[in-house]
Amino acid sequence: MLRSRRSRREEALDAEVVEPIASPKSDPEQEALLADSVGVALLVVLDRLSPTERVAFVLHDVFDLPFEEIAPIVDRTPEAARQLASRARRRVRRGETTNADLQSQRIAVDAFLAALRAGDVEGLLAVLDPELVVRMDVPHVARGAHREFRGAEDWARMATATFPRFARFVQPALVNGSVGLVMAPGGKLSRAVSFTVANGKITQVEIITDRDRLKQLDLSLLDE
Repeated sequence: MLRSRRSRREEALDAEVVEPIASPKSDPEQEALLADSVGVALLVVLDRLSPTERVAFVLHDVFDLPFEEIAPIVDRTPEAARQLASRARRRVRRGETTNADLQSQRIAVDAFLAALRAGDVEGLLAVLDPELVVRMDVPHVARGAHREFRGAEDWARMATATFPRFARFVQPALVNGSVGLVMAPGGKLSRAVSFTVANGKITQVEIITDRDRLKQLDLSLLDE
């Protein structure tokens, strides 16, 4: 409809009534097949994408809108909107982030959060891969710099010792379409945590505190 309106330079309906244009060679069978294929494609998109990815992907790839117009709709910069659409395109093509993936992620993240809240080192180690890699923003350092920890045991002991005082501010969330955590004391987002889960174990943790990076994340709170 958007493409048609642009090409015909239509005015608003209250200014001029535009009669529908019938296709002279309409094939009901082909239209039915097309409708079925579009329906399946839309189900795939709806199932696998986060809301902002879905909007950016559909508006750009289906309706051919420029990212400069999409950006204010998803409350992102044009470059961030481009990245959303690109990530959505990859997920649709490769079949990433299925419901089974999300369920596996949720089980691991829930166990991670429960162990941290209880100060349970052994419980935390049970859900962490021994070769765990944790990356964290480094404040007051050049953009893109990170502090990195390797190995589950030392990090687990440090995390369980410091986390309980922040536990009440932490809630599960979808972070760019995957299960993660957010911390928002007083309702103000201060950090987000994303995870990589493989075979039921958390292999990577990324802790994001940089304000600009936080603004670019697609976040959706999950029920406890």
